[in-house]
Amino acid sequence: MVVEIIRQISIWALPVLVAIVFHEVAHGWVANRLGDSTAARMGRLTLNPIPHIDLFGTVILPLLLIVAQSPFLFGYAKPVPVNFYNLNNPRRDMVWVALAGPATNLLLALASLLLLRFLFSLELSPAGGFSSFLLAILTPLALMAKNSVVINVILAVFNALPIPPLDGGRVAVGLLPEPHSSTLARVEPYGFLIVFLLLMTRALDFFMGPAIRFVLGVLDFIV
Repeated sequence: MVVEIIRQISIWALPVLVAIVFHEVAHGWVANRLGDSTAARMGRLTLNPIPHIDLFGTVILPLLLIVAQSPFLFGYAKPVPVNFYNLNNPRRDMVWVALAGPATNLLLALASLLLLRFLFSLELSPAGGFSSFLLAILTPLALMAKNSVVINVILAVFNALPIPPLDGGRVAVGLLPEPHSSTLARVEPYGFLIVFLLLMTRALDFFMGPAIRFVLGVLDFIV
């Protein structure tokens, strides 16, 4: 049991960390390009994971899911600070800043799938001419690439939900005409409570399941 938990941590930890750090840095990078340097001034435009680590979302939650032998892993980092009023065009640019996170996760999923396909093509086995040393490196790498595809697709789909303050909610607020935009924006203080209730009642599976399968199918078709 302990050995299996350690094994799962070793092949899930890096993909989770990369997925959530790149997601947050993408938000800050696009905001910086569009006029808001808040994240840059606070030192958050870095791929060093330490400034992005959230004790619960980055460490405790993924560990709990691994111990519970969850079929998938989930986590989050500290949100990169963005002052939308500093953006060149707050209403329009808010959409681009919000889209940056899920778009980055989809690109990471695509890159991971390409790597996975390449590793599969090598036929990783002693019969394929690989030494034990190379197999000890390439086999975990293949498992991490596989997990990276799953993690990044889940993060992209989850954040695309049209519930503020999730990215999809911010996109909807930026695109909807008034008064619908302001009405949706007022949901933001209760957004995570709504998501939690959907998660606890498993209603979230109804929305996310088909979307995840669709995105995986599209990525597989592209590759």
